[in-house]
Amino acid sequence: MRIDERIADRHDSLTPQERRAAATLLENLDDLATYRAAELADLAGVSRATMSRLFRSLGFEDFDEVREHLRSLRGAGEPRRIDGAPNAEALAAAEQSAILRAIEHPRIPEAAGLLAMAGRVLVVGWRNSYPVALHLREQLVQARDHVTAGPVPGQTTGEELVGLGAEDVVVAVGFRRRPKGFGDFLAEAGTTGASVILIGDPTAVAHASAASMWLECPLQHSLAFDSYAAPMALASVLADAVLGACGRPGSRRVRAITETYERMEEVE
Repeated sequence: MRIDERIADRHDSLTPQERRAAATLLENLDDLATYRAAELADLAGVSRATMSRLFRSLGFEDFDEVREHLRSLRGAGEPRRIDGAPNAEALAAAEQSAILRAIEHPRIPEAAGLLAMAGRVLVVGWRNSYPVALHLREQLVQARDHVTAGPVPGQTTGEELVGLGAEDVVVAVGFRRRPKGFGDFLAEAGTTGASVILIGDPTAVAHASAASMWLECPLQHSLAFDSYAAPMALASVLADAVLGACGRPGSRRVRAITETYERMEEVE
């Protein structure tokens, strides 16, 4: 297993200090090989002993073995941040790897079933997660009705949660650099009785216990800015699975929407 997958798999069993250290590893995954173990411990604000315990908890003998693990990932076609002009072939390979990991998630059919059968669906996202949430909403609304996105620019989400119940689903899109209140939103969403599907990169694993379902989706970050190709691909594959789960009613809705477009001459 990759180091980020190991952290996600063992996160709930880690101590609070080890979780802090793990969060630092995830935030600096591209550059881990440039640090010493002591520097990582200082960066995380934990002791060197805590950092060493974390390495062992993740199945590594020491930090040298972590470095070797990272080298093996690069050797398998998953390059990290590079200096100078980007290598187009390496960048494309990294994007492909991230997309494949996203769209092959084993719980996509289960998530699609929940979304197809829900009374109402609320899709939320903040900052860079908002375009992913909005894209997912725009796809889902083609297959079924009663799908909303939030927060509407300039508004809050409290009013969106009131009235949700056990027959509804909240999809929370939370990629890294989430707003401070993200955890509070998940907790409040859970009190409504609605199923909560969390979609995020490995750094969101700390919030996974507050969700009914956790769909981990990688971000590709070989360049200075994160690429959201994998999240957008996951949104498309998930929506496609929802359309399939909706069956004939979903197909009829798609056709009705197309006919409405044609009558209103809204699209070319």
